[in-house]
Amino acid sequence: MTEPIPKGVLIGAGLLCLPIMAGMAYTRPGYFTNPTYLAGLVLCEVILASIWFYRQVFFPLVVVAFLLAGMTLPLAGMWMAGRWFFLSAGALVGCFIMLKEWRHHFGLFHVLAAFAVLAALVSAAVSRYPGFALLKAVSLLLLFLYAATGARLAVAGRENRFFTGLLAGCELFAAAIAGFHFLGLEAMGNPNSLGAVMGVVAAPILLWGTLLEESVSVHQRRQVLFVVTMYLTFHSHSRSGIAAAFGACGVLCVALRRYKLLSQGILILLIIITSSAIFDAEGFSRTVDALSDSVVYKGHDPNLGVFASRQSPWQGAFDSIQKHLWLGSGFGTTDNGQDASQFLDQYGHFATSEKVTSENGSSYLTIVTWVGLLGVLPFFFLLLVLGRNIVRTVMWMWKTGDPSHPAIPLAMVMIAGLINAGLEDWLFAVGYYLCVFFWSLAFILADFAPSTAVPRLSLRWHSSPAQQSWSGVAPN
Repeated sequence: MTEPIPKGVLIGAGLLCLPIMAGMAYTRPGYFTNPTYLAGLVLCEVILASIWFYRQVFFPLVVVAFLLAGMTLPLAGMWMAGRWFFLSAGALVGCFIMLKEWRHHFGLFHVLAAFAVLAALVSAAVSRYPGFALLKAVSLLLLFLYAATGARLAVAGRENRFFTGLLAGCELFAAAIAGFHFLGLEAMGNPNSLGAVMGVVAAPILLWGTLLEESVSVHQRRQVLFVVTMYLTFHSHSRSGIAAAFGACGVLCVALRRYKLLSQGILILLIIITSSAIFDAEGFSRTVDALSDSVVYKGHDPNLGVFASRQSPWQGAFDSIQKHLWLGSGFGTTDNGQDASQFLDQYGHFATSEKVTSENGSSYLTIVTWVGLLGVLPFFFLLLVLGRNIVRTVMWMWKTGDPSHPAIPLAMVMIAGLINAGLEDWLFAVGYYLCVFFWSLAFILADFAPSTAVPRLSLRWHSSPAQQSWSGVAPN
């Protein structure tokens, strides 16, 4: 590990802080009895401690901070502001390490991300709500800075530990959410969020984990958790989450030529459906009608079509695009004709007021609404390059049939995320945990996506120093 700051300097700074803190406790005792100040002090201590082990712990801390801020659990409110301190510190320290080492590659993907941030800043300058839009654009800047530096540093040189930890984290997360579910607690807040995290993150990563060479107990545990994840995805009744899970898992099985696994999954599903219809035909009929109403038509009149629930937000997005055709309404905002200055004082700087934002039912419509036809160009090409990295990975999978490449789980999450974002508005909503996780992995995938012309490789990937020592099973 390359230290951003010499340990001696950090130890000296820590010792110097002791008399300063003692003096403050004596002269300003109120600071140490106020819960807000104490929470801020603890947060600063956690951030400083995590910077010491930046490569090992900062990425999971950033993800957990944003995740806790979006969950309906006790103390979740304190993370609404705390998550931004983690992201800011991660971006600054990551930039410092990158500049110090000066050996990391920056390519087309990173240039396009910089132009996307510039487009967001320009749209903020012409927005009706420049304060909100500027904050949102800065949050995008911080996210892309961290993803381009800190997230990549978390993987470079320690690929085995990172992906082993990623699998373990998904197992723990799926088990925890399942536990909350069976206790009757909706930890994710709403069904769409549950379907999104299960379908975009947990399902493709856990299915990939079942394909790796592991012990029988680990293999069985991941299979059980994958089944639980799919159950939670269906339970959410989220069409976008179900489509994301099926899309990514289907591509994973087909690209790796695991037709038997795919057919077994489909067969098990058909057996369950057929058995239900045989033993309880009336109950099965009621279940089908209920699922059709809640999943397919979302409680709307079937005569209005499958996307009846999306027609209103889509129409609102089209109206906003026509009103602000070239530069948009401002990144992260929607022009509704009201003054936003009063809402900034009411809601604070760390949360988004619904008075100036709205859900457009699709991340792709949303970004056009925010930045206009001119501003959307760097975002379009950024997604295009991301798609190229996905295609390169899928081609490598098809040629080799080897599931152990580190780009595979990244590409599957990208596929699921892009599918889900077609019907959900989160892809560029930086405050949402799935957005932070998705773009962090997208920047990592830019480093690990194999070239299109690849020979059949062995289990260990040796393409570049940043990708060495990956085996998919054994930690470093």
